[in-house]
Amino acid sequence: MKLKYLLLAAAVAFPASAYAEDAGAAKDTQVEAGSSPSADAAQPTKRAFTTGVARGRDLLDSAISTSSLDESEIQKFAPRSVSEIFRNIPGMRSEAYAGEGYSSISIRGLPIALGGAKFLQLQEDGLPVLEFGDIAFGNADQFLRADLTLSQVQAIRGGSASTFSSNSPGGVINLISKTGEEEGGAVELTTGLDYETYRMDFDYGGKITDTLRFNIGGFYRQGEGPRATGYDAYKGGQFKFNLTKTFEGGYVRLYGKFLDDKSPNYSSAPLRVTGTNADPKYSTVPGFDPRQDTMYSRYLPSNLSMNENNQFTRYDYTDGMHSKVKSIGGEAQFEIGDWTVTERFRYADISGSFRGTFLAPSLTGPASVVTGIWGGPGAVLSYANGPLAGQVITSPSTLNGNGLVSSTTLFDADLNDLTNVTNDIRASRVWNVGGGKLTATAGFYKAAQTINTTWHFSSVFQEVKGDGQAALLNLTSAAGVPLTLNGFYGFGSTFFGNSRRSIYDTDYSVNAPYASLNYHVGALAIGGSIRYDFGTARGQVFGADLGGGRTGITSYDVNGDGVISAAETRVAIYPLTRPAPVNYNYDYLSYSLGVNYRLADDMSVFARYSRGGRANADRILFSNYINATDGSLARKDAAYDPVTQAEAGVKYRGQDAELYVTGFFAKTKEHNIGLDRSYRAYGVELEGSIKKGPFRLNAGATYTKAEITKDALVAATVGNTPKHQADLIFQVTPQIETERFTIGANFLGTTSSYAGDNDGLKMPGYTLVNGFVQYRVTDRVQLSVNANNLFNKLAIIEAQDTTIPATGIVQARTANGRTVSASLRFDF
Repeated sequence: MKLKYLLLAAAVAFPASAYAEDAGAAKDTQVEAGSSPSADAAQPTKRAFTTGVARGRDLLDSAISTSSLDESEIQKFAPRSVSEIFRNIPGMRSEAYAGEGYSSISIRGLPIALGGAKFLQLQEDGLPVLEFGDIAFGNADQFLRADLTLSQVQAIRGGSASTFSSNSPGGVINLISKTGEEEGGAVELTTGLDYETYRMDFDYGGKITDTLRFNIGGFYRQGEGPRATGYDAYKGGQFKFNLTKTFEGGYVRLYGKFLDDKSPNYSSAPLRVTGTNADPKYSTVPGFDPRQDTMYSRYLPSNLSMNENNQFTRYDYTDGMHSKVKSIGGEAQFEIGDWTVTERFRYADISGSFRGTFLAPSLTGPASVVTGIWGGPGAVLSYANGPLAGQVITSPSTLNGNGLVSSTTLFDADLNDLTNVTNDIRASRVWNVGGGKLTATAGFYKAAQTINTTWHFSSVFQEVKGDGQAALLNLTSAAGVPLTLNGFYGFGSTFFGNSRRSIYDTDYSVNAPYASLNYHVGALAIGGSIRYDFGTARGQVFGADLGGGRTGITSYDVNGDGVISAAETRVAIYPLTRPAPVNYNYDYLSYSLGVNYRLADDMSVFARYSRGGRANADRILFSNYINATDGSLARKDAAYDPVTQAEAGVKYRGQDAELYVTGFFAKTKEHNIGLDRSYRAYGVELEGSIKKGPFRLNAGATYTKAEITKDALVAATVGNTPKHQADLIFQVTPQIETERFTIGANFLGTTSSYAGDNDGLKMPGYTLVNGFVQYRVTDRVQLSVNANNLFNKLAIIEAQDTTIPATGIVQARTANGRTVSASLRFDF
């Protein structure tokens, strides 16, 4: 399979033997990002933006909405993951609860149906990390890490993102690496002051010759992490390098990345809730605080389940989210006559695993309720392992001071192969026409994405206990019949009706020619772009959920004692002789039209209308959208989901202040497992900054009204606000910087939202405060202290229950509690 990808790459990657600079240095670019102001000191600095556009251009001459975060600012936010960085981009809804991946990310009211980043694309150095940002258990952010090699994060919202990237109608977030322009490097040592983490980052770059430069860097870290697991849940690192050769008219760059990193997935945990659905009061349960505790435990070292060959296997649960990437790529630009050609290519061998705990709604609660559901009247609990192994729990109602028992599903998936190969080639030319400049761009995008994953869930009982010490529990019937085996009630998704034991073995191809025209004369810039995506989905899937006589449960002597116990009758297997094919094609058209008018040197107005799409991948398999007999589309409209958007705004950029105000409107269709919907959203987005002497303030806010306008499956949701959609989200970062000191805070807030699409249970709004202090001991030595969630706010980001259950216990995902870290940085 990978040989096929390499042959494909060789055929399209380097169509010419001359290379040159990237789009940010195209001849019509006003001034490159990071360059000096013009000779006229009265004029504000012009900045180029190159993500999701044809060519770099000053933002006040472009009909787009963008944001940029520099490395120096990102470090102050105290992010514990890349999704926490994204929270500081206006318009961005980044549900950063899960750790180093598996975050739900959206933009401008576009829905988050089943997690991931569906309608926007996460990129690294101008190419997607994965073609689809919401692959189940393999979301794109899981394979991204921020370290000292990161130069900048650029984001484009709406606009031309629809036509200059595939599967990105909502926008693009691009992590841009350092490439050795600045001579020197840095080493940074970081430790947690109130949690266990030890990390080293390094970066170094510079010139080898006048025309050859390089950059290398990465990180390594180890420790338990921000929440208690009972073991080192964080372990691994990243190494990146690039080499750039410049010459007259351009450059060629080779780069690579090696990532091998383990981190936990902070999933749902029990919270007590009182009050009403409209006005709930949430609180932690005794002995367990989800801000600092998890359902991971030193007593949950393994999952036992059938592998993809129906062989019983032990899986190391301390792996958590194990992300592995080996990638190599190149980018170049060269000139052919008056045309500037830009080429980008990357081959990424991506794999790993996902091992996390999931607490089923209404199935985790008071011990008497849980034992009654699964063991019947009079069922008895005992410890399956830990220091009290074998001891009967005589007072379940007072267990650990909370009396709770968790029916835990072990969400366990092997990400066997998520290989991604991408090539993007484009050519641009500028003509002088009628006193203005006409810029034409044409390109072709080619990508291949493998999705080969195996899901092997299991079901266990746990006590609800913090500090990584939750033991597994055994359940015995009133008649003395053991219903569990070493804490395992079933070796499948027993608590979910034995559903979703799945194997995906699929390949997706993406092809997209695209073109744009932009005419800039005087104060007016008007342009349009178009893209035609067409692709294929090929492969096969396995699972009893496909029906047609496919079975998924058997009996198996797990412990080899010659006796089949009750738990051993609940062993899930794959119907390996009955695969369902995946075999369909799709195509859709995207376009974008925009106009910008420069009212003055420091102000412009713009408007844009766009239509884009997102091809659906694994999320529509195992559904009635795909014919399980021949793999064709049973519903052709399910192959992709269109997004139409309109936006208009004003931009102001002065010497000491900037302000960008944009109104937006969007209509979206959504096809997913168990979903067939349409949405509408509108609102206004603000971004601004002020700088006076040592004081600086950056701020952003987004007001959104969103609505479900159609639901083919659950008509009662029509007219409701989509889940998790708050009316207002905001970010504010004030800071004071002197020669030696920088001190400031980063405020991140949201108003209330609904836990589900039924507009039932509300999740309260919250404001998280991150603080930072930097002291420059010398010009080359800096000491920093960063606090994330300084006031230890209980911030509920997601709740599994959509109404208050009778038990008064909901399963929720929360932000990390307070974590304080200290860093010592040496520059050289």
